Amino acid sequence: MLGFLQGFSYGLFMTCLPWLLVGLYNPRLALAVSAPNRLQVILRYCLGIPFLSMLLWLTSLWGGFSPSLMGWLVGIVAIPVALPIERKLRGWLAQRRERRHQQQMGSEARKRRAQQERMASEAGVRVLDPDHPPENADELVLAMCQAKQRLLDVQRPDLAILPDRLYSRYRHVMEVLGERFHSGELAFERSRGLVSQVCYGAIDTLTSMASQARGVVSVDGHYVRERLSREGQRLSHEERTALQRRLDLLNETEQRLKGLTAQIESALTVLDDTAVSMAQIETARPQASVTTEQALEDLRRFVEGADRYARRD
Repeated sequence: MLGFLQGFSYGLFMTCLPWLLVGLYNPRLALAVSAPNRLQVILRYCLGIPFLSMLLWLTSLWGGFSPSLMGWLVGIVAIPVALPIERKLRGWLAQRRERRHQQQMGSEARKRRAQQERMASEAGVRVLDPDHPPENADELVLAMCQAKQRLLDVQRPDLAILPDRLYSRYRHVMEVLGERFHSGELAFERSRGLVSQVCYGAIDTLTSMASQARGVVSVDGHYVRERLSREGQRLSHEERTALQRRLDLLNETEQRLKGLTAQIESALTVLDDTAVSMAQIETARPQASVTTEQALEDLRRFVEGADRYARRD
């Protein structure tokens, strides 16, 4: 066994110089790392492997000097056999790390989306369920459900809150209209038609937002930023340019989505203005025969003269 180790150390040491020359010519041929360079070649074949072969040779001298031919042959073929094995092992480990990294990023992305959704939500918002629309839902409400489902399909729950807010405003305005006008009145039909047109315009905007987001649904911005920050100096110019272009696409899409979101906010404000204006309209016949101020003044005078009704013995 000690003779085998002596022969192996001799053969391994002899192959250091040829592999050093090969690595200086093309580092990828002599190294199994993803981004090899000539400094790594020099460190491995001038320091690492010679030190290992010298250590094996010194430890094998305890049994005397008797190197074997089999050990020498195995030492010669050790590096060319070990390189493919090392590449496969490193590739498997890299894939494992990548999968764990993707899972971690997916979990963080879901948390960020949920936090954005909570931040974007409002008090009193009625939540739409695309799979189970509200009972007696009209075409407008069904269109809102479809728009929300499209946003959920492109993994944008932070934008999917917008159909909920639109639905809440729509229901509130319709309730106010129902309290101020009868369903058969011309004013009611006219107001409902205008409100429906505003909501349909907002639904078209939501559909456009889903289409915009679908274009970059496969681009993971967090992963791209991690690659650029972690491996920015080691990446080639072409790869770094490609990654930067992905970020530019994400930023451009987000800017367009912000512009469309502003249009949705304008529509919601119009619906709020409509509800407030309609709530201020007095359409019911007053029940009091005098004004409130006059009634208060008469009651005050009555209280001041109430002692006149006291019983006198």
